Amino acid sequence: MSNSQSGENTNLSITYRGIVYPWHCDHMGHMNVMWYVGKFDEATWHLLAAVGTTPAYMRDNNRAMVAVEQRIAYKRELVAGDMVTIRSGVLELKEKVIRFFHEMINEETNEIAAVTVLTGVHLDSQARKAVPFPAEILQRGREMVVEYYPGI
Repeated sequence: MSNSQSGENTNLSITYRGIVYPWHCDHMGHMNVMWYVGKFDEATWHLLAAVGTTPAYMRDNNRAMVAVEQRIAYKRELVAGDMVTIRSGVLELKEKVIRFFHEMINEETNEIAAVTVLTGVHLDSQARKAVPFPAEILQRGREMVVEYYPGI
């Protein structure tokens, strides 16, 4: 589908659009790693909502999602003024676990600036234990699985 050099994969869901502000930049003049993580986090909540784990679902059912693993590869630097889009995909959805990824694209150059792969666990927020996703979320999430791996 997509290669690791350019953000050509338009089959992925757009889960975030934004800009790099000067206060996102560090002493080297490029976006600091904390902001990559923050933008990826915002994209995560949009992807999870598309699967069915919306804020209302989690509140109404005492459910939560927690990240248990995250890997990030930084491919190209971003600087103040760069416009970014994050495209996301589900890699795998098991009974209690979802594995997914995000690609952060520089809108002007269409290059992939960073890629992250995350593993999340579906929890009972009161018992603090992993619980199965409801059947409708499992079905929707499995329908969203893409045959692509960002290779990090």
